[in-house]
Amino acid sequence: MLSELIDSEVINLDVECISWMDAIKKGTELLLNKDYIEKSYEEAIIDNFIKLGPYMVIAPGIVLSHARHEQGVKRLSLSIITLKNPVNFGSEMNDPVKLIITLAAIDDKSHMKALEELMGLFMNTEDLNSLMMEKDKEKILMLLNKYSNKAM
Repeated sequence: MLSELIDSEVINLDVECISWMDAIKKGTELLLNKDYIEKSYEEAIIDNFIKLGPYMVIAPGIVLSHARHEQGVKRLSLSIITLKNPVNFGSEMNDPVKLIITLAAIDDKSHMKALEELMGLFMNTEDLNSLMMEKDKEKILMLLNKYSNKAM
């Protein structure tokens, strides 16, 4: 599943951002460029952060940005960006953030396998650190392939 959702066009590494909002926009921009989401989806993610706080900062250094599928998702998709300089999202326990994964789900279920595979990667500290530090998109894709189609 991960290998089906992610290609080099939805990965951007060592990105410079000035704020959490800028980081969210850089992650959604990759999906916007491929016409997988509408601008309203990006706006919904930002609104969620403003209204609900940093609940999308799911682990130290990691944001899983998302909103409801009816807020502008055209196709099940993911993007991955790593930040050159980590930024704060307002999460006392998990800031600063270095990795932003933007999830665009088309319904309540179809993305679950991809999330399961991502969680497998997140539980492997060595591979997670590699993902956060890697500068080569092809190596990122190889790393993700290692977890694609694997059950936890």
